[in-house]
Amino acid sequence: MSNRIAVVPGSFDPPTLGHLDVIRRAASLYDQLHVLVVHNPGKEAMLPIAQRLALLEQSIAEGEIEGAEIVVASWSMGLLVDYATDVDAGVLVKGIRSQVDVAYETPMAIVNRHLAHVETVFLLPDPAHALVSSSLVRQVAALGGDVSPFVPPAVARFLDTGAREL
Repeated sequence: MSNRIAVVPGSFDPPTLGHLDVIRRAASLYDQLHVLVVHNPGKEAMLPIAQRLALLEQSIAEGEIEGAEIVVASWSMGLLVDYATDVDAGVLVKGIRSQVDVAYETPMAIVNRHLAHVETVFLLPDPAHALVSSSLVRQVAALGGDVSPFVPPAVARFLDTGAREL
């Protein structure tokens, strides 16, 4: 496995500026970055995976992220480390906003390293995005609030068109 290929997994439901911040910084650290939309059975999705993929691709393109070659893909069957192994990635990159995220992510990082020798790198957020989550954006959007300070322009445009009824 190569340490120059990394996977940034997430539900991205919807993509936020915090997600783009992690992707941008990871792109400066690795040669190839797989931004992976994963199905989380513990969460009820607002957007179908195909829509999340399209919004991520558009947000990344508009965000002019430089550095790594970026591949946007989805994964819904099997272990995340299976995908990482399939694409020869030696690293998973996760954004960590709080101690709650650390407590949630640490056991998974240990198991992933045990299962497939895939390391996990935690990136702390830009303080401007530290309190923003997709679930908060979904809640604000569902109640008709302005989410544009928290999401990329492509996502804001999409949600403004009434797509929040999805």
